[in-house]
Amino acid sequence: MRTALFTFALVSLLMGLSGCGTTAFQVGREFDPNSFAVKVERGKTTQTDVLAWMGSPTSVGVRVETDGQHYTVWTYYFANGDLSDLSEAHLKTLEIKFDQSHLVQGYAWSMPNRVK
Repeated sequence: MRTALFTFALVSLLMGLSGCGTTAFQVGREFDPNSFAVKVERGKTTQTDVLAWMGSPTSVGVRVETDGQHYTVWTYYFANGDLSDLSEAHLKTLEIKFDQSHLVQGYAWSMPNRVK
């Protein structure tokens, strides 16, 4: 759901900028979700580890689960393409959930897909 909302917001922004004359775009910082998945260990990997591997997150938020657990959520995203043909644009995201001890408890990622 978050990826869909982000994609909608990104496409809306890019459509608004399409009259600005620049055709190529890049949003966020490139990263490899597969490399992250190989390194990360649930309950062992720390926020400090993730910072060393990925740099600062694009956004930081809080998630409260139905059982009352609070998690810090870091999101990384990268998108690039050409404003004249958004069907060829690529988007990838990585969302990492940390517990109160700053340990990774879960993550979700999407690989590059075309925005349609």
